[in-house]
Amino acid sequence: MIPSKFCIGLVTVAACVTGLAGTVTATHDPAPFAVLALSTNDRVLVMAPHPDDESLGCGGIIQTAVERHIPVRVVFFTYGDNNQWSFVLYRKYPVLDSKAVQGMGLVRHGEAVQATRLLGLETNQLTFLGYPDFGTLQIWNNCWGAHPPYKSMLTRTMAVPYPNAFRPGARYTGENILQDLTAILRDFKPTKIFVSHPADHNPDHRALYLFMRVALWNLEFELRPKLLPYLTHFARWPQPQGLYADKSLEPPDIMRRAAAWSLFPLSSNQVSVKLAALKAHESQFRYSGKYLSSFVRQNELFGDFPVVMRVPHDLNPAAPAPMDATPDLPDELTAEERDAYTGIEWNFARCEGDSLVLAINVSRPLAKTVEAEVNIFGYRPDRPFPEMPKLRISLGELKYRVMDGLQRLDDNTAKVTYRNKSISLRVPLSALGDPDRILISAQTSRAEVPFDWVAWRILVLPLKRASPGADQ
Repeated sequence: MIPSKFCIGLVTVAACVTGLAGTVTATHDPAPFAVLALSTNDRVLVMAPHPDDESLGCGGIIQTAVERHIPVRVVFFTYGDNNQWSFVLYRKYPVLDSKAVQGMGLVRHGEAVQATRLLGLETNQLTFLGYPDFGTLQIWNNCWGAHPPYKSMLTRTMAVPYPNAFRPGARYTGENILQDLTAILRDFKPTKIFVSHPADHNPDHRALYLFMRVALWNLEFELRPKLLPYLTHFARWPQPQGLYADKSLEPPDIMRRAAAWSLFPLSSNQVSVKLAALKAHESQFRYSGKYLSSFVRQNELFGDFPVVMRVPHDLNPAAPAPMDATPDLPDELTAEERDAYTGIEWNFARCEGDSLVLAINVSRPLAKTVEAEVNIFGYRPDRPFPEMPKLRISLGELKYRVMDGLQRLDDNTAKVTYRNKSISLRVPLSALGDPDRILISAQTSRAEVPFDWVAWRILVLPLKRASPGADQ
């Protein structure tokens, strides 16, 4: 899937990376990365947000699993039917009619079948869920419980429209996504799950990681697979762009120590087959062949942020240099947007009494036209996740508002303190459902044009708390 036009933010959270001995070493770091291995006892599940991500992130993994007769299954989150620019080149005209858009989804379905056949898979090893391309993060944010299902931007549907999907007619809600993932996990029982990265700039990629995390938490007494995220969309990465099959794929410099990375070496034949599989995604390769070819290298790359087990915790402990208020921005931004650009990074998270306190730093004080947003989702194993509060705190120059999905809450639900380029938020744990785990993220934007954002992080609270009336 092509990066979103305005997804330009840099991930600035930092954590310690454990370097282990391996055959592929980093160019800028004397410590080599770990080397990932597959065992004959493994069961490999590849989660692809869109058709082509399976080949981009895991083409070598899939080939190796097939060669070693390791059970492998690929699950596609969406049909990739919202990628208009690639469709313009493929069909030579914009695809605007909802049925025609669904037809393009079926084109990408067919491309995925052909690409994975080249990687060694049969169609019975593929599952297509059919959730809305470019809409799944909005489902994560807003479409739970009594809130209405999401309406797809181009297919104009509110339920899976494809008859060859895993569950045709499933409404676009968070509950249905969790239900489908849970059924797949219980049926296949994977030992290793390869999934999109929480720092990925594409919203569907972040959403799939988040839904998979919650599904695994719900099943943690049944399954304990290893989660291995792969990154495919990040600003000015990989470098150099284009087909450089003799080079290694390494993490973005700013992400190098933010996650623990491991490499999976590919043979020369696997590299060639991976390229052929990517070319089989013809509608995408015509549009962005140079970009897609950038992932055809000597290895594949996997890594995740560590779960924060200690609160209080400095989410950005590396004492970074002052944030640049005018970084190298893409040409798509207007002059006004460039002038208003505001970067963001985490500062810290801590528990104070019965409240969670989060702090963010911004590159300049918020202006009238710029908004920062902090997302705080709670999880506890004894309460269904759809019932848990999912707070979105939108911060303006002088005021803020607190939302739970699409519902406006009393602004006093959170206490916000502005200190020039630092903003702290205090939220009672009761307003989050008295969770034992919390998912957090933050971003800046101007008139819905994203500026900068920080990846979703997971906090584990020091003590489990029971909500009032839980025993009644």
